[in-house]
Amino acid sequence: MNILQSIFYKLEPILISFYRKLLQLPPPNLEGDRHIEYSWIAAHIPDGPGYALDFGCGTSSYLGLIVAQRGFKITAVDLEKINWPYFHPNLKFIQDDFLKLDFPPKSFDLIINCSSVEHVGLVGRYGVTEDVSDGDLLAMKKLSDLLKKDGLMFLTIPIGKDIVVKPYHRVYGKERLPKLLQGFVIIKEEYWTKNNQNKWIKTTKEYALNYESPHKHFYNLGCFILRPKI
Repeated sequence: MNILQSIFYKLEPILISFYRKLLQLPPPNLEGDRHIEYSWIAAHIPDGPGYALDFGCGTSSYLGLIVAQRGFKITAVDLEKINWPYFHPNLKFIQDDFLKLDFPPKSFDLIINCSSVEHVGLVGRYGVTEDVSDGDLLAMKKLSDLLKKDGLMFLTIPIGKDIVVKPYHRVYGKERLPKLLQGFVIIKEEYWTKNNQNKWIKTTKEYALNYESPHKHFYNLGCFILRPKI
């Protein structure tokens, strides 16, 4: 990776935020998506003790800290460096490619997968430098293998008609979503979209999966609690 690429990857989250807020993407847009995802996960996280993984924690998510304060020992993994303004003895960080890390099988009671898996293998964002067309499916298979039989994964992803918007994300619809979830049992699922006032509201699974976005920078949200199939 050259110096310019390194600078771009560090600045990208800031640039995306700037793009959303100041360039004012036309409604519907993703403003407030993290409010939905973070609050939904936080509302359902069980109490520890146990071992947890925050897959693709990003530079600004505080979900790992919430999990640590619930009594879990949690490992956060991301391709990019983090700069958290806090320290917790139960929270540690590894900067590496998750697909290349060697964790023992069935080693986690809880996995956080918040707006992460849709980026795996798409070069050009969040430090991804290797193109892997099925990177999302490979990541989910590995995550399934790492969960204990009664463990839980909290997953949030883009939902709508199936599409890959390079280099940004995948959107999961009727074709790709079953493939993504094939190693899991769905314990709970919830879907969100924007209304005509650009506010997030709950919607049906059928509506969410068939939603065709007016532009590539918007999609519906899917929130899942999963267990690995035995």
